[in-house]
Amino acid sequence: MARLFRIWLLIAGLAGCALAAAAAVTVEPLRLFNREVAELRAVLGGLTPAERVARAQQRFADLTAGDLAQPLALQPLAAGSPDGLTIVVGGQPLFTLLETDLDPEERLSLPQAAERALRRVQRAVDARQAQAQPAAWLRGGAVALGLLLAVALVWWAALRLHARLEPEAPGGSDPSGPHTGTYVRLFARRLGAAATWLAAAGLSLAGGVLLLEAFPYTEPWGDRLLKGVQQLGGWMAGGTLAAIPGLLTVLLIALLARAVQDVLSLFMQHVQSGRLRVPFVHADTAGATRRLLNVLVWLLALAVAYPFLPGSDSDAFRGLSVLFGLMVTLGSTGVVTQLMSGLVVVYSRSLKKGDFVAVNGIEGMVSDVGALAVKIITMRNEEITVPNAVITSSPIHNYSKLGGQHGTLVSTTVTIGYDTPWRQVHAMLVAAALATPGLRREPQPFVYQRALSDFYVEYELFAHIDRPLERVPILSALHAAIQDEFNRHGVQIMSPHFYAQPEQLVIVPPSRWHMPPARPPAG
Repeated sequence: MARLFRIWLLIAGLAGCALAAAAAVTVEPLRLFNREVAELRAVLGGLTPAERVARAQQRFADLTAGDLAQPLALQPLAAGSPDGLTIVVGGQPLFTLLETDLDPEERLSLPQAAERALRRVQRAVDARQAQAQPAAWLRGGAVALGLLLAVALVWWAALRLHARLEPEAPGGSDPSGPHTGTYVRLFARRLGAAATWLAAAGLSLAGGVLLLEAFPYTEPWGDRLLKGVQQLGGWMAGGTLAAIPGLLTVLLIALLARAVQDVLSLFMQHVQSGRLRVPFVHADTAGATRRLLNVLVWLLALAVAYPFLPGSDSDAFRGLSVLFGLMVTLGSTGVVTQLMSGLVVVYSRSLKKGDFVAVNGIEGMVSDVGALAVKIITMRNEEITVPNAVITSSPIHNYSKLGGQHGTLVSTTVTIGYDTPWRQVHAMLVAAALATPGLRREPQPFVYQRALSDFYVEYELFAHIDRPLERVPILSALHAAIQDEFNRHGVQIMSPHFYAQPEQLVIVPPSRWHMPPARPPAG
């Protein structure tokens, strides 16, 4: 128990020493008439530095005009007192500067520090006397009024100039549409508008400095504002000059990346057009490969140029990089899935722009194969966006891929009884297809017998079309042509169903095998 008590006393003593040390180094600036005169650190006569500052400011405020007209003097403290010099104004002590008030890093002696404080007090006295003169108020008011009028004129001119520089929409007044010159003018106008506002703000800041310096009390504020602007301008100029080598390096890297991109794009264009053949790169996937290579080139260029970017080693830049990486990590799961599915769609060559396909119950022509989704235009003239993940997880019926130059294949089915010659049915179906607008004559339509059912023969007619989106109206016209053709030759399309075996044989005798429009064999 005694041991714990001793440890507690030791901790309390250390804490007290730390508090005493912190109190010993407290620095309180002394300002008189808005001007810094000295810094007080020591305790004098039981007064803390803050209390000494408050007493000195009160004594300065109590000085009369007669006191201010008297010369200033330095008086040493009485014998036996700590080393110090007292600044006296008109016979009235203002404050005392002790040896322990001095900053050790300045390496000034007490007389030197006291002389400096005396000069600063004299400037504060002169400013207070000048502020009390009516002429100072009249002069300051005239300067303030003139500056307000000048600033108002500057902003009015800036508004007028900005209205003239306000850019119009690219190509809005050009009947030939937007081109390179249009965007150059747009950029120049934007740059001019920004320079106008920057110049107006700079002139307003200069007016603010002059306005503060027009009155003795606020003159130190104007000086500090001017120094701040000068430091900011120096920092910006120095930073700009220091960033020039890095920016030139980044520009060189960008130019090299652009040159590599142009070479790869030209190469892939030749592959896509069929003028070049490269193993493992198909013409249908050359466009996607070109985009992937472009992204890879610019990512590599960004990684190389990143250390040369101005501010890339700052904490703010690192924080933004971490935030961007976190956002990409948390929000890219679905996007990455769609991108990978898009690569599967492109490199499997299952469909391409212009193909007539059926995917997930959607039937239509592919209008765009994007990185995230495929757009399909249906026969109802509806554009449907299908995510790539749905494309890869669903069967794809491509009606155009194997058609080549022959167009998309369409078919329709009819069932005819066994008492009609099959050669006649083939001929009538082909004749109806040739008479239907929208169906190609080359390659010629053809017919297959799909099944020999119990009551009828199932015939399927195949033909090619050039406009897949018009499949429905073309099939409607084909059905009408088939009905006309069968009616013209007296053949019924309605399929017979027997409830009992008919008395006569349902056959076609050889004499009727080549009924019109069927053609008899040559020879």
